Amino acid sequence: MTPIERLGLAALHRLDPERAHDLSLLALRRGLVPLAGTPVTSQRLRLRLADLDLPNPVGLAAGYDKNARALPALMRAGFGFVEIGAATPRPQPGNPKPRLFRLTEDRAIINRFGFNNEGAEAIADRLARRPAGIPVGLNIGANKDSADRSADFAQVVRVAGAHADFLTVNVSSPNTEKLRDLQGPEALAALLQGVLAARDDLPNRPPIFIKIAPDLDDQGIADIAAVALAAPVDAIIATNTTLSRDGIASPHAQEGGGLSGAPLFARATRVLARLYQQTQGRVPLIGVGGIGSTEQAWQKLRAGASAVQIYSALIYQGFSLAARIARELDERLAHENVTLAELTGSGNSDWL
Repeated sequence: MTPIERLGLAALHRLDPERAHDLSLLALRRGLVPLAGTPVTSQRLRLRLADLDLPNPVGLAAGYDKNARALPALMRAGFGFVEIGAATPRPQPGNPKPRLFRLTEDRAIINRFGFNNEGAEAIADRLARRPAGIPVGLNIGANKDSADRSADFAQVVRVAGAHADFLTVNVSSPNTEKLRDLQGPEALAALLQGVLAARDDLPNRPPIFIKIAPDLDDQGIADIAAVALAAPVDAIIATNTTLSRDGIASPHAQEGGGLSGAPLFARATRVLARLYQQTQGRVPLIGVGGIGSTEQAWQKLRAGASAVQIYSALIYQGFSLAARIARELDERLAHENVTLAELTGSGNSDWL
């Protein structure tokens, strides 16, 4: 972490968390945040995932830039790919404030934003105007008051899908009531059928990912694997935030919402490993949840991920974390004389 980055984070941590989040996006837009400039890359780090060419396997998870307002800067932050959103068909304010909490003692955050965003049309316009560069995906969701949430997902695809490099079906946020019910096999299969039909009408036919919860039991994981393979989807992101509060020390532990950050690492990685076992490498997996170091990214890859995403750790370590993890992954791959493809799943049994 650079001295400027350390000072900036210290200042932001004196503010209300959501205010700090908004100011960090503004600072990015105005060029006030030190950035890598280009993604770290090498022959060892480059990979092809779901027909996307990634310069490195370290991505930004959805949720940070919901409205694609700082997208040009984020594309220069060292990531190999970026995911924005979630977008819903219509704008919505989300849940009442306060709805974002720092759990500093636990290196974690709790959020209950509730898909606050400016709507698919506004986000699509910004996606269309982004510069060339790394792949950019759009996380898609449903409006809270929708009479047909499954139809909402397909509507976002129709409105914004032509401007995204991939689309992530988010049925795992805990902050929209009953949204996770859509992870059930019959509901998910029907939802994906509508999303894939809408995608197939687009000129670019972007890959379709799904993002799952870390709170699924073994049967739930098996059901999602079966639906994903049958649909078929192009990748699965494991996982979203958790409702669990196991081992949390912060006085904010009982706040409602999804927990992310360091305490999520083991839970999310176990789900990832079980999912890899169920899919047997037939669909790429993206590991997210609790990654704050190169070692943790390495463990996600060994558990079965082809690529990883980070977010919460940036709140505590700054944007230089993305480039640092990518560089150190490159060095470790060289030192251990292993490829990314060989690394993926090589330690899967350690998590089962």
